[in-house]
Amino acid sequence: MVKRIKLRTLLLGGFITLLFVVLLIRVFALQVVNGDDWHDRAVAQWTKKVPIPASRGTITDRNGDILASDVPAYTVIVNPAVIHENGLENEIIEGLHKILGKDESELKELVNAKDKDGEYLTNREVRNEGWKIDETKKAQIEDLNKELKAQLKKEKKVLETGLDMIKEQKRYYPKGTLAAHILGYTNRDGEAVAGLEASLDDYLKGTSGLMKYESDRQGDQLPEANMVYKPAVNGKNLKLTIDDTIQYYIEDAMKETYEKYQPISMTVIAADPKTMEILGMANLPTFNPNTYWNTKDQKDFFNYAVKATYEPGSTFKIVTLAGAVQEKLFNPNAIYQSGQIQVKGTHTYLHDINRSGWGPITFLEGVKRSSNVAFVKLGSEMLGKERLLKYINDFGFGKKTGIELPGEVTTTINLPGPVEVATASYGHGVSVTPIQQLAAISAVANGGKLKTPHIIKEITDPDTGKVVLAPDTSKVVRQVISPEAAKETSSYLEQVVADQVKGTGRNAYIDGYRVAGKTGTAVKYGADGKPDYSKSVVSFIGFAPVNDPKIALIVIVDQPNDPDVGGGTVAAPIFKKIVSQALPYMGVPKATTKKTSDGKTTVDRPAAPTLTKLAVKDAKQKLLNAGIDFETIGKGTSVIRQYPAAGTPMSPGQRIYLLTEETDKMTVPDLKGESLRDALDILTLLKCSVTVEGQGYVSEQLVTDKNGKRSVQLTLKPVKDEEASQDTSSSSTEDDSGSKDTSAGDSADGKSGEEASDN
Repeated sequence: MVKRIKLRTLLLGGFITLLFVVLLIRVFALQVVNGDDWHDRAVAQWTKKVPIPASRGTITDRNGDILASDVPAYTVIVNPAVIHENGLENEIIEGLHKILGKDESELKELVNAKDKDGEYLTNREVRNEGWKIDETKKAQIEDLNKELKAQLKKEKKVLETGLDMIKEQKRYYPKGTLAAHILGYTNRDGEAVAGLEASLDDYLKGTSGLMKYESDRQGDQLPEANMVYKPAVNGKNLKLTIDDTIQYYIEDAMKETYEKYQPISMTVIAADPKTMEILGMANLPTFNPNTYWNTKDQKDFFNYAVKATYEPGSTFKIVTLAGAVQEKLFNPNAIYQSGQIQVKGTHTYLHDINRSGWGPITFLEGVKRSSNVAFVKLGSEMLGKERLLKYINDFGFGKKTGIELPGEVTTTINLPGPVEVATASYGHGVSVTPIQQLAAISAVANGGKLKTPHIIKEITDPDTGKVVLAPDTSKVVRQVISPEAAKETSSYLEQVVADQVKGTGRNAYIDGYRVAGKTGTAVKYGADGKPDYSKSVVSFIGFAPVNDPKIALIVIVDQPNDPDVGGGTVAAPIFKKIVSQALPYMGVPKATTKKTSDGKTTVDRPAAPTLTKLAVKDAKQKLLNAGIDFETIGKGTSVIRQYPAAGTPMSPGQRIYLLTEETDKMTVPDLKGESLRDALDILTLLKCSVTVEGQGYVSEQLVTDKNGKRSVQLTLKPVKDEEASQDTSSSSTEDDSGSKDTSAGDSADGKSGEEASDN
């Protein structure tokens, strides 16, 4: 018995000893071996970390007007447990549906949400409709809460509704769709998605801060506890080169045309040609960055200004013209036969708008009428492949411009054969971007300097005000043509607009401002690879004032719903509307206004210059330099008489006629197609008496001579025969009104297509 007790005692003691040894080992492991790990876990439990979000940098226009900034936002929270405890399910579902527009079935699911044990949850965010709502909806939620609390108070319940909001911040674009494709947007999580928001995200987003301290079980900071504070670094502020007023002019002018012609897309870009700072850039269709999720078609987010390539048509003729002027190959007074031309070394014929052409005309008239034949001669025959390709490359085509916007594209331009060289001379068979085109026309406007376009004015630190980035707008990529050649090219492009009869760009004429420009219409290709004459891209590009350019602008309309309209009809009026608003806003005075002594503005029409007794060549150059349209009558070498006479105030767009032969030795020229005013001006200069029948343009004339005195009877019709008659060949071109025609190149074997002409 005693032995048994001793054995039990021994076993019990051994067990207790073993247990004690195991306990010691465990304590040693916890405190020594794994001590650091357990200490870190303990510290983590009583240490509280509070993130300090950084504010995203603001984006403003060049004048400091805010285009994008962070603003307070509020997210709606529901507490299903409290809602059910107080019986407010129906009231909250109905109220939130009315305020947020969220589906009632989805709200019911949120309000009735339970955990895996069947208990009602305590906090649920109302996404997406209740996520980061604005101040207006916040006030409505607060009003709903007050009503519910008043209801609970009557029932003597705790004033807890189960409806609450948490304060956050979100990106806000105060001007809505204005400059949307430039700005881009951030998503609801604050992540940059598109535009400058995305491409300059590293500058704009900043770095979040942190506050860390030791706390008790309630989360309150312990007395005398250490606190670590890392301040947030806010994002940099971004100032753009655009002017929101000019941006508004652009978008407003585009909307009217977009509604009328319902094109696939439209693009307009404006720049200061001297600095290549972008003053405005817009595309249609567009989107609202505040509600980007409502945009159904992803194409609405596409920035065509830098991401799209297109066939430019006759706006590309500017390159050919500038190259020919630089090489001293362009003689505005030289005569060529318009109508059609055979590409040397091939069986291919290329045509003007009408295959019969306008007869033998000067190259200057060919520029005004946008004659394809004239530009084939200039580009293919005079410049040749190597020099033409050199000027194409020097003007920046085939390379990205380097603008700060994301997604810029480009295509290489190759001219493998004589037909491609010839058609490229008038903008067919080449592919460019709108921003490349604008950089090229700006080079002509600013004295021949190709510059990098910029949309960033400066980036600054919001805390110090220090500028961290400011592009150098004085930097020149290359001198493409000389200042003299640029000035001469500008004078010819001005005639395209100033000539209110023959100029294809006459619808861009602005009274009081000298405008230079070029229209363009390019037929698109169908799925079978053949031209589809019902679809085209129409455009206008130009700058003003010619004598001191302040703005260059390109307008592109892709596939208007009327197949018979061209760049002169659709795009030129948009240019006119924008520029005629922008120049006065920029403080550029009209040439036809002056200030009186009492500070009032009066009209001061320019007077006709003195041209009599000048050599015809010198008189023409004087008028070109002044941007005045003119026409020579006779074959003499000096000016005998002019109309209107020197010193006579001139009407907007009025032409000066130069008589170079004695009137009794001259026959009355063919006036068919001329306006009544121009016909009367010519006949006055010839000292002929005139009788008129009908209205519109001259359709017939009858000259009689009685007793040595000539009399002319004019018959008028409402429209020009030239504009009324449509040539029916096979490519897209433009007549002098800007309306599209369908004449094309064809080859000896009767095929047509790749060599189609366009204006």
